[in-house]
Amino acid sequence: MKLRLTDTAVKNAKPKPDGKPAKHTDGGGLYLWVTQSAKVWRYDYTRPITGKRNTLVIGNYPETGLRDAREQHQTARDLLARGIDPSEHRKAQEAAERDMMANSFESVALEWLVKFRHTWSDSTYSKITGILRRAVFPWLGARNIATIEPPDVLEVLRRQEAGGKLETAHKARQYIGQICRYAVATGRSTRDPTPDLKGAIPPVINKSYAALTNPQEVGKLMQDIGRYPGRFETRLLLQASAYMFTRPGEVRQMQWAEINPDRSQWLIPAERMKLRQEHIVPLSRQMLALLDEIKPLTGYRQYVFPGRNDPRQPASNSVVRQALIRMGYQPDVMQAHGFRSTASTLLHEELHYPSDVIEKQLAHAVGSKVRRVYDRSQHLPERTRMMQEWADYLDRLMGALAG
Repeated sequence: MKLRLTDTAVKNAKPKPDGKPAKHTDGGGLYLWVTQSAKVWRYDYTRPITGKRNTLVIGNYPETGLRDAREQHQTARDLLARGIDPSEHRKAQEAAERDMMANSFESVALEWLVKFRHTWSDSTYSKITGILRRAVFPWLGARNIATIEPPDVLEVLRRQEAGGKLETAHKARQYIGQICRYAVATGRSTRDPTPDLKGAIPPVINKSYAALTNPQEVGKLMQDIGRYPGRFETRLLLQASAYMFTRPGEVRQMQWAEINPDRSQWLIPAERMKLRQEHIVPLSRQMLALLDEIKPLTGYRQYVFPGRNDPRQPASNSVVRQALIRMGYQPDVMQAHGFRSTASTLLHEELHYPSDVIEKQLAHAVGSKVRRVYDRSQHLPERTRMMQEWADYLDRLMGALAG
């Protein structure tokens, strides 16, 4: 079989000039399928017995390189020579692995995630799954959950502690404990090993998010944002973060369908809010103008601020942080979450708004649980007035420096 591709050719492979997918063949039915967003190794073959054509997806490039793709291709060809359909063989292997892993920590964890998904906001769910996938699954995922002992968990936690991620270590312990207790409740384990680790790692010393609270510095920040040299969408995302001071994940996931321009409001659904209650954000004239500015670019998409690499998804959670760093604002000076602290401080100290109104706009839980049940006040007229005055105040701070 004559091979056609080289590592350089694979690396430089592109779709067709008109943007349609291109097929770069290597021989024997193996080829690289190249679209504008991905490169995928595929193998076209004829199924034994039925004689029908089928395609086996081998893997994505660059995760699967040319050499690895050829090896997997040859394995599939060897199976065919023995009358075995490689796609069916893969399914059988995966089924066997699923049976073997039915009581693994990862499988129980994934079941737990599905079971309790409705109790978390999108951002909380993403945080939990992120910690599990990065900090737990690589070391405990394949283990039978009934065999996990305290030293096994401690090893995972200390790995995070050694990397300076003490908060992640504590969160990991919390999630591991919840998953193990779920396994006990469903008859797949007999105990939760995490209580034995109390005091095994140092406590977290909580630090507030870094934020600018000096009016002149805030004016300079707004001026720098207005001159941001990066992507147009990122500049507007930074401005929206300042004007609305919602949680970073909320503004990144802002959707056109949630905006009511007639009422000058953005309604964030309960499932995306930390407190699991829908939240109204009054839109200032500046925010409405910003939305008009970006609408020709993203108005036909789901998200107001779509992702750069995949516009079907919201902007990355690192966009604002990276943009602030690019402008010279290091994380110990100003963070994406810091826009909330900036607004809270200056609305108190400079614009003299009452705490209840500010806290309601920040979507914080105010007062006792009993009080929150009976307090249905939205402070909407006051918040509408406050959001406009806040936007005007930011513009004045910026204008004072320009003058």
